[in-house]
Order: sequence, then structure tokens, then C-alpha cells
Amino acid sequence: MPVIDHRISYLSEKQLKGIILPERFTFPFFYQPHPIALIAVAELQHYLETRTDLGHNFGLNEEIDGTPSGKMFGVLVVKDSKGKLGYLSAFSGNLAGKNDHPGFVPPVFDTLEENSFFVQGIEIIDSINAQVREMESREEYRLLKLEMEDSADRSAKEIAACKEQLKRNKDNRKQIREAKKEIFSQPELDQLEATLISQSLYDKRQLKALVNKWEEILNELRARIVQFDQEIESCKNERKQRSAALQQQLFDQYSFLNIEGKRKSLQEIFRETPFGRPPAAAGECATPKLLQYAFSNAYTPIAMAEFWWGISPKSEIRKHKQFYPACTGKCKSILSHMLDGMLVDEAPLNTPELRHEVEIIYEDEALVVVNKPAGLRSVPGVHVRDSVYSRLQYLLAGTEPLMVHRLDMDTSGLIVVAKTKQAHKHIQWQFLKRTVRKRYRALLSKAVDQPGGEIDLPLCPDLFNRPRQLVCFKNGKKSFTKWKLIYSKENMSKVDFWPLTGRTHQLRMHAAHELGLNAPIVGDDLYGIASERMCLHAAYLEFVHPQTKETISFEVQEEF
Repeated sequence: MPVIDHRISYLSEKQLKGIILPERFTFPFFYQPHPIALIAVAELQHYLETRTDLGHNFGLNEEIDGTPSGKMFGVLVVKDSKGKLGYLSAFSGNLAGKNDHPGFVPPVFDTLEENSFFVQGIEIIDSINAQVREMESREEYRLLKLEMEDSADRSAKEIAACKEQLKRNKDNRKQIREAKKEIFSQPELDQLEATLISQSLYDKRQLKALVNKWEEILNELRARIVQFDQEIESCKNERKQRSAALQQQLFDQYSFLNIEGKRKSLQEIFRETPFGRPPAAAGECATPKLLQYAFSNAYTPIAMAEFWWGISPKSEIRKHKQFYPACTGKCKSILSHMLDGMLVDEAPLNTPELRHEVEIIYEDEALVVVNKPAGLRSVPGVHVRDSVYSRLQYLLAGTEPLMVHRLDMDTSGLIVVAKTKQAHKHIQWQFLKRTVRKRYRALLSKAVDQPGGEIDLPLCPDLFNRPRQLVCFKNGKKSFTKWKLIYSKENMSKVDFWPLTGRTHQLRMHAAHELGLNAPIVGDDLYGIASERMCLHAAYLEFVHPQTKETISFEVQEEF
């Protein structure tokens, strides 16, 4: 009797009617979900809406207990050995403290499995942590440290007071010498000098005795404290060694398949990356789980999609039901191995399509100002040479373009480029001093009900998901934007932005984040929904000419 796989949900002929299967698998880092993936997503989202026994508070229902938090989910459309189409579902990380839920694929390795080496190892490490906490909170140890602090303070004060007294004694001896110099005979002066020297030596012996006394007291206290510290440090070293060994054992257990049946461990996959080792939680995202289950069960992957379900996090941009690519920091290296041997859609950056040429709107012997089209890089990338820089190299024929600033590839608008080193230095200095006036115009994906205002959200890079940025009030750099509403319709707004700082993706983050305008820029594939282009345009630029020292300005109308 054949084994029934309850983790695959088959699609009906009615659902598949009129759908043409993709010739290549989804490129997981930039995609529009295929219609067959959208069917799977709709079913999974209906399942999430109707199930009340998952035990996780997504922040969508006030009646559910627990701290609300959203979660990334994924679907993988597959074909079984008989050619039937269905889909697999997965979530990133764990759900309600469990890795295994009905209807979802299991993790590559279950770190929560009862009596597993990982659970047993964590229990040992937890017991060492408890031992360290117990030793650090011992009354004798606590009192010794307090006595050490008190003694160190008293010794410093007594020694300082003694030195101050010795200084006064020295000044007094000096005054006596000066006073007696004119009235004492030489023999009397010699006798006086001998007496004063004797007093000076006595003072030094007093200071030395005081210092030695306190050194002896403090050294005795230190020795007693060291006994405790060594015992605590021994436990911490054991904890460190056990943690490293457990992590290495865990990395070895995470072994990923590809369609050709080849396996690679996490350690092997990340050995050649800049990290040199796997980042935390690598391998626990939805797409690697889905592919691993498909390859392990002889299913052929057809298409994938990932979406966010629940309340938005405070740091990154994640919207309920919105599609997102696989993360780069944790998944890129893993998926490079897992997708090896499969036909996959081309990465969009390898085949850029430009509808417009670079328009030079001003040029003199010092500089050139261009109107960059959306979709063109400012400078060459690793895989794409075509850029404002490379085109100006050709257009300026013999003059090396010196880039002063950049725009995101998907942002259109004004860029100033220097033609001489002196001009470059002068204009760059203006950018650094923030005296250059810039205005951007953007089309937002929601109606905005305020006339304008200011946005102050500190930003920092998402190290495991570059080039995305995070809002971080602890480590983020100050990021300040002024804005003004041009008009607002039912599901759309047009605004002007004045960035007063120049952080990466500043305007995109300030538009999309819930503490900003909570309205992603139309076409923003990182923080909103991708479309034909991102509707962000550098519309106005004003700076001082490096030669004439006159203020010059340029303005170009947006094309959206």
C-alpha cells in the first residue's frame, strides 16, 4: 500500500486550467510570483486565516495570547513522480516554539527534537550557566568585591591625603630655608639642612609605609577574589568549548541536497564566503526547507514564493501578505548549492533593459550634469559595466568622469559629475558639508493624510540581507528627511522629499517604514512591490560652481 504524503497539497485540474507552467524555476532573490505559485499562496493564506490552533500570535487577532510577531512563509510548487502538481508549505524558524506542524515541511534538522544531541547539549550548557550565576551571586564573593572596592577607595584617599601633607611639609621646609638663609651662619645652615633632610626622609618613609600597608591589604583581597574568579572562568571556558563543539556538530547535521543528489554541510557551504562560517539560524528559512523536502522525496521544483504574514517588525520593512525574496546573507550561499543543476530564471541585473539614454542637461569645462534614467547604475557593478560612468567615458571622449555622488539604480534624476580633480574636490566638499540642496519626488503606494512633516529614523545595514537597511535606535546612524505632500488620491500620493542626511536607501525606508509614512514608493522591489520602475526621481539639485563660485541649480520633471 503506497505511503501518503500529508505534507503535499495537490492542485486540481480546475485550478490548473489555462495555466502554462514556467520553463525555469523561480530566481529566488528577485521575482514576480508565477500564477501557479499564487494559487498555492492563496490556499496557504486561507489556511492561516482559518486555523486557530497554531499557537502563534501574528498580531492579527487581539484575542490571541503571547507577544505578537509576524512570520515569513513560503510555498514550493512541485511535480511528483507521477507528474501530478501540488505544493509544499514552510515557515522560517519555528512556530510557537515548535519546528514541526501539520501541513508544513519539517526543518532540515530539528533542533527541538526531544533527547537529541542538541537538546542534551543545550541542557548541559544551561546547567553551566546556572552554575556560573550561582558562583557570581555567592554572599562571600559579593562581600569580598564590596570590601575590595571600599579598600581601594580608602587607600586612594589616604595616600592622596598623605601626599598632600608631604607637599605642605616640603613647602614649609623651603620657606624655612629661605627665611634662615640671611640670618644663620654657615655652620647653622648646615645643621638646619641636615635636620630638614632628615624630616624629608622621614616623610618619604611614612608614605612608603602607608603604600605598602594598603598594597598588602589589597593584594590579600585580590588573592581571595582570584580564587573565585578562576573557578568562574573555568566554568565559562568549559561553556565556550561546549558551545563551539555543539555548534560545529549542528553545522555538520545541516546537510543540504540539490537536484542531482549531492550533499553539502553548512560548514562546507559557508567556508568560502566572507563570513568563513555559517551565520546564526542559517538553513532555517522557508525556501531551503522546501527544496530539501522536495529533493528528499523525489519531487521536482516548479516555482516558489515567500510572503510575510502578520504584524510588521519594528526594524525592517515587512508588510502583511506581501511577497519578498529569499534573504541573501543566510540563503544565497545555501541556495546556490541547492539550485545547482536546475534551470533557473536569469538574475535581472545580468540582463538590464534600458528605455532611455543618458541625457546631458548641462556641461562646461569643470562639470557635467546628467539626467539618469531609472534602471541604469551610477557606477559599474560586479556583473554589469553599463552605467552613467561608463557612458560618460564614451561621451566625453578623453575626459575621465569623476563621480561625486550616486543614485540607486532604480532612481532616476540629476547627477553632477566632475571633469577635473579640482572641481571634484570642491563639489564633494559641498556634499560632505551638506550645503548641496536636493529635492526628490516620489509616487507612494498609499494615500497620505498629512500635508508634510519630518521623519527621523536611524538606519543601519541589514548585515545578513544586503543591500536592505534596518531601523535601529541603538546602533543606527542619524537619518533625517523633510517631506511635503503634492497630492493624495484613494490609493496613491505624490510627495517631495528633502533628505538632510545621505544614508543608503534613506528615502525608501522613510517612505515604507510604519514609523515613517508607512507608504512604500511605487515599484520599490526591496521595501514595497516591484513594478516596471521605482517611482523615485532626483528632481532638483543646487550647488556652488567650483570655478565661478556662483550658485547654480537644475530641475528635471519626473516621468511618472
